[in-house]
Amino acid sequence: MIAIIDYGVGNLFSLTSSLGSIGAETVITSDPDVIRKADKLLLPGVGAFSDAIAKLRATGLDKVIIEEVRGGKELLGICLGMQMLFEKSYEYGEHEGLGLLKGAVVPMAGVIPSELKIPHIGWNALHVCKENKLFRYVNEGDFVYFVHSYYATDCDESLLATTEYGKELTAAVAYGNVMGCQFHPEKSGSVGLSILRAFCEE
Repeated sequence: MIAIIDYGVGNLFSLTSSLGSIGAETVITSDPDVIRKADKLLLPGVGAFSDAIAKLRATGLDKVIIEEVRGGKELLGICLGMQMLFEKSYEYGEHEGLGLLKGAVVPMAGVIPSELKIPHIGWNALHVCKENKLFRYVNEGDFVYFVHSYYATDCDESLLATTEYGKELTAAVAYGNVMGCQFHPEKSGSVGLSILRAFCEE
């Protein structure tokens, strides 16, 4: 069973629908006991980093996630959920993340060419940096769907894939049992479904 962690932030319906379409058993939950019993964890997220991490901490689910991951359970963070896996974010100030991955989340503004729009919205190609189960069905250059204004940096240890948007930006990460996608697999057609399927598999 895949536990989709519900802390009040995230596009849960489309994610649940996508997982259901590949035959995955899922539950949307904020119950620590259900999370502990799950085989794998999914951490979605949209919106501002500070609001999301504050809600996660207010529920106490941050401690549950860290405990389960340290116990060896696989976790996939999506979009803002991926960004919260890192040590810090500099989105409207400085905010502590979950610290499950080394690195920080920084603004795209001032980094990418000024003629490119922020947020970065749309389909972009993946450039795969290393092998990982998450991308076992992904080919170099496959397109996925992004919506973001911030990106992870100083994360060489976990860097799995990048995408080109005026600069090479972090698209996916993986280190041990912790994985993350800056893009939305649930909105990325067959490529996204293949990534979700790979995560669900052993």
